[in-house]
Amino acid sequence: MPKVDLHIHSAFSDGSDSASELCDVVRNNNLEIVSITDHDTVECYSNLGDSFPENIKLIKGIELTCKADYFGAHILGYDIDLNNDELLSLIEKGKVLRRKKLEKRIQFLKDEWNIILNDDELNWLYTRKSVVKIHVANILVNRGLAVDNLSAIKKYLEGCKTGVSKFDAKEAINIIKKAGGIAIWAHPIGGEGKAHIMDATFLKKLDYMKSIGIDGLECFYSRYNSDEIEFLLKCANENNLLVSSGSDYHGLNKDVEIGQLNVEKKAVDFNQISLLHRIK
Repeated sequence: MPKVDLHIHSAFSDGSDSASELCDVVRNNNLEIVSITDHDTVECYSNLGDSFPENIKLIKGIELTCKADYFGAHILGYDIDLNNDELLSLIEKGKVLRRKKLEKRIQFLKDEWNIILNDDELNWLYTRKSVVKIHVANILVNRGLAVDNLSAIKKYLEGCKTGVSKFDAKEAINIIKKAGGIAIWAHPIGGEGKAHIMDATFLKKLDYMKSIGIDGLECFYSRYNSDEIEFLLKCANENNLLVSSGSDYHGLNKDVEIGQLNVEKKAVDFNQISLLHRIK
């Protein structure tokens, strides 16, 4: 069966792999269908050049960081027009919001921890296309202040109040669809480092996501076990939603293998990923 990974990050957001490195990883791991879904940016696609393997299907994608009613949600957009004006305008808006968050985190480190970033560190941060907490955490790890990204974030950055800087989920879904794409709720029962929910709380959130036009759920995910996947597949089937799958690969920035779609690292049946049947 085809090896699929529809949730991959490059160094243009918070992954560690450059565009060319990501091409090598995809090729070397025998993937057949992939999507690069960087956070709030599509810049990786313009940097692939001719290096992406011709025999591998590449679905144009993005992951938008959103607020949906009272909760946070990441929305994956697939098969999008990368040149859509409204999508590009939203991405530009996101750059401004992220820059404001970065400035607050830099000031927080100085005020709360007496950690002052030097010019080289600041220049590196300011040249990121989609800067997030993990980039600041990388600097703290490199300084020897933490053993890994997650512990650096937990110790030094969790107390930083950056305010609301996420996209409105309804707006994000509408723009994905205007760009010809399909909107999928990423890791819907909980992402990296989050408690997983399989109860009335999730079903309430699902009702809201359906009301604003979500097309499907990321049911197969590197951090989900078989019971959690079966729960999500059941929810998708009962609500006539598409099924997607992704590892959330970040290269060296996350302990996840490319193509890993469940905790057990078992192969996934291509036919269960109904999203692919909607994409030519």
